[in-house]
Amino acid sequence: MGILDHLSHRFDCATGRSRRYKNNRRQLQTVEVRVKMDCEGCERRVRRSVEGMKGVTSVQVEPKQHKLTVVGYVDADKVVARVARRTGKRAEIWPYVPYGVVAHPYAPGVYDKKAPAGYVRREEELARASSAEVRYTAAFSDENPTACAVM
Repeated sequence: MGILDHLSHRFDCATGRSRRYKNNRRQLQTVEVRVKMDCEGCERRVRRSVEGMKGVTSVQVEPKQHKLTVVGYVDADKVVARVARRTGKRAEIWPYVPYGVVAHPYAPGVYDKKAPAGYVRREEELARASSAEVRYTAAFSDENPTACAVM
């Protein structure tokens, strides 16, 4: 392997930049953050905390749902950290997903009374049913012809 092969692997000739910088570009993404907002002043403070960030293209605030939506070439953790630092409020990634996305919306740990209308809490993995629960549900199912006669 000669010096020209080494340089051609090291640099991308089309842009003149090194390949190691090519993978560090951020992708356009939508970041949803939950921040408690009580008044118009809180809403304004939350909006201004992220408007000045590098890479932000649009900011949308929904004070009734306590939701901040940021679209741009930003990192979600940096947006949450900046909102928390600049406003002094507790901020977290939006913990809710639309009702239709979840297979079992009333499972323990998913249903949340504080969730906005049409949303349930985001859960990565639902708890597995124990063997006793599976036995009881199978005994009283409609597919079981020898199920309890009370049903």
